[in-house]
Formats: sequence, structure tokens, C-alpha cells
Amino acid sequence: MSKIGSIGARLHRGEVGYDFVGNRKIWYGISILITITAILGLAVRGLNMGIEFQGGAVFTTPKHVSASVTSAEGYAEDASGHDAIVQKLGDGSLRIQIAGIDTDKSDAIKEQLAKELKVDSESINADLVGPSWGDQIANKAWEGLGIFMVLVVIYLAIAFEWRMALAALVALIHDITITTGIYALVGFEVTPGTVIGLLTILGYSLYDTVVVFDSLKEQTKDITRQTRWTFSDVANRSINGTLVRSINTTVVALLPVAGLLFIGGGFLGAGMLNDISLSLFVGLAAGAYSSIFIATPLVADLKEREPQMQALRKRVLAKRAQAAAQGTQVEPETADEAYDEPEDAAPAVVGPRNQPGTRSGQSTARNQPSSRNRGRGRPSGKRR
Repeated sequence: MSKIGSIGARLHRGEVGYDFVGNRKIWYGISILITITAILGLAVRGLNMGIEFQGGAVFTTPKHVSASVTSAEGYAEDASGHDAIVQKLGDGSLRIQIAGIDTDKSDAIKEQLAKELKVDSESINADLVGPSWGDQIANKAWEGLGIFMVLVVIYLAIAFEWRMALAALVALIHDITITTGIYALVGFEVTPGTVIGLLTILGYSLYDTVVVFDSLKEQTKDITRQTRWTFSDVANRSINGTLVRSINTTVVALLPVAGLLFIGGGFLGAGMLNDISLSLFVGLAAGAYSSIFIATPLVADLKEREPQMQALRKRVLAKRAQAAAQGTQVEPETADEAYDEPEDAAPAVVGPRNQPGTRSGQSTARNQPSSRNRGRGRPSGKRR
């Protein structure tokens, strides 16, 4: 754990890091491939909509019914003439779901099921959902999602800028498409719990994205006043500085959701947990990925198209070329020092230097110039 903390501190200080922005085409390609797969899954298989959206009936049998899941499916399909989904619950009862049936036929289906399962018809609980109510639920879900997207874009455009709002919107669409595509490929039922799970993971994805954007906004203040970093460089530092935090929060959030999905839904047979746990599990992972690999690199792409940022890039590259020609290199800076250096300042030199009173061939310890702004960042603001 101490090693992880040490790596996180070094990432935050910019001592080590991975070039996320520089390799953005790789991440774009991976995201496009996954998104196309998800869209194909939606087009070919479609979503398995629950009765809340289609209308139908759910019959719950008494505990410890002797019939198996397979035989109960056959009984339900024979009685209704429609496909049935049967789940064995933790207490031994069966949950029989039949979509697309008229509610006035539910009593006849209930009597037939009681006869086949050899139980009293009064002991079978029937929950009926009309198709019109299901359509209302579907429409409200789409309306809620649309309002959520609009409010997110407006807020981010005000708090940050329109480029960050656009990048966050693309990341959200990316997360929704992947999650719904996984639902189509896996065949899990889509219920109102699924919609709740989607809205939850979108909020989490935004939280992760806003953390990086806030760091990026803080570090790019007056960025054109210096000549050591391009916007893409600073964006990359922002991702690396929050990387360990993003990974830690994602892993901690995924562990209990994985328990719901794999233990609750798989081993204990709690099928009703699958609709929300799968959306949370896939959405949390996709949200963390899009925050790191999609949203911030996309902001860097958009900002680098600005004339000011293009001019800054030319100055930075020219200074680096000059330093390389002189056999020197630009020293890394701390966040406090990054924008306090005049544009015409000579590049810092790393390595041994000749000190007064020493011969040119004599080796001396490395002596870097002290920062002119060493006092900045301290509460008192005084130099030491």
C-alpha cells in the first residue's frame, strides 16, 4: 500500500506519468471498436424489455414448489401462449414473468398454473401491468435522461467551458451506449431498476470527469505566459495527477457491485438484482475509462485547435529544439513555478555546473538555482 501511495504522490508531482493524451488515437480506436460492437448487439439482438415497459403479468408461487424452472416455463408458455421467464428465488418460490398478455386473461393463466404446479390458486400472487402504463414508464425514462443531459451540458459550460461540456457529453453517450449494448449481448432484462442504475453511473462518471477537469482548469490559468508546456502536456499531467484517485474510487465502488452481480445474482439466484447490478458494474468501469481516456484527451484536441494554443505549441517546440541543439534540456517544474517564468528566460540546465573558485574540469555537486517563487504556495507567502 505504501508503494501505491508513493506512486500516487509521484504522479501528482509530475515526476512520473503515462502519455495518455499522446496515445489518444489508440484509446479512440478502442472506444470506437467497443461502441460499434455494442451498437451491433442492440441492432441484432435488441433489448430484453421487462413487463414494466411492455405490459404483462408476474406470478409468484408459494415457497418450495416442487416444479423445476424448466418445467414451470413450459407450463406458463402453454397456459399463456407467450414466452415466459421463470426465476427461482432465494426462498424456493418461483417468479414467472409473462410479457405481452392481456390483463383480463390473467385469472385463467393463474388457474392453469395452479393446476400444473399442484398448488392452491389463491396462494399464487399475481402482479399485473398494463401496456399503456409501460409506455408511460418508457417515455418518462427517456425524458429524465434527456433533461439530465441538458442540465449537465449547461452546468459544465458555465463552470468550465463549452469544450469541456462537449467532451463530457461525448463520454456520457459513450458510457450509455456500451452499457445498453452489454445488456443486449447478455440478454439481461431491462427494468426501471436498470434506468436507475444508468442514471447512477452517469453521475459517477461525471464526478470522475469533473475532478480531472477541475485540475486541468486550475493548471491552465495563464498558460500562454510560459513556454515550457503545451495544453496537451498540462492535460496529461492533470490525468496523471488524479489517476490513482480515480482507480481507487472505481475499485472501491466496483467491489460491492460485483458482490451484487456475481454472488447475489449468480450464486444466490436473486435474479431481480441483475437488472441494476449489471448496469452499475458495466457503467462504473466504462465511466472511469471514459474520464481518463476519452474526455480529457478530447478536450486537449479541441483546445489545440485554438490559434493561441497553436502559437503556444510553436513557441514550446521551438524552445525545446533550441535546448536540444545546445545539449541541454528543460528542467521539470512544480505546479507553483510553471507559469511564473518570463517567456524569454533561458532554459534551465540539468547536470554539474562550474562554481566560482573551482577549475573547469573539477567535478562539483549538482547545484540548481533556487526558485524565485519558493515562498508561493505557503500560507504565509513569505520567502525562506
